[in-house]
Amino acid sequence: MARKDKSESATDLELINPFAGLLIDSLPLGEENAAPAPAPARPVKGASGRVVLRRERPHRRGKTVIVIGDFAPAVSDESIQDLARKLRRECGCGGTTRQRAIEIKDNEVEKVRALLEAEGFRVRGVK
Repeated sequence: MARKDKSESATDLELINPFAGLLIDSLPLGEENAAPAPAPARPVKGASGRVVLRRERPHRRGKTVIVIGDFAPAVSDESIQDLARKLRRECGCGGTTRQRAIEIKDNEVEKVRALLEAEGFRVRGVK
């Protein structure tokens, strides 16, 4: 049996490396063709949108809670949590965030309304 010649022809190289015929110098490189950077999360300050205030008492053992809900989809969950933190600090009370809604354990609707309007929200609901 005869030995096979170990030298490879050009067609054999194309079968081994399908990218051998590409010219690397012809590919565009640089920042002008790079993907655009993702837009940063929209801050709460100056956010356009409307929020609704509700005063709730049922299923809370008689305690009154102000619920701030109906945030625009453009407002991120992190922004809602930051806003809740700021509201709790300014009102001097507790609260939480649940399902894109802020619950404040306080009955000072006017103070919450003023803080939300200062952040750029249009406030509807409890008067």
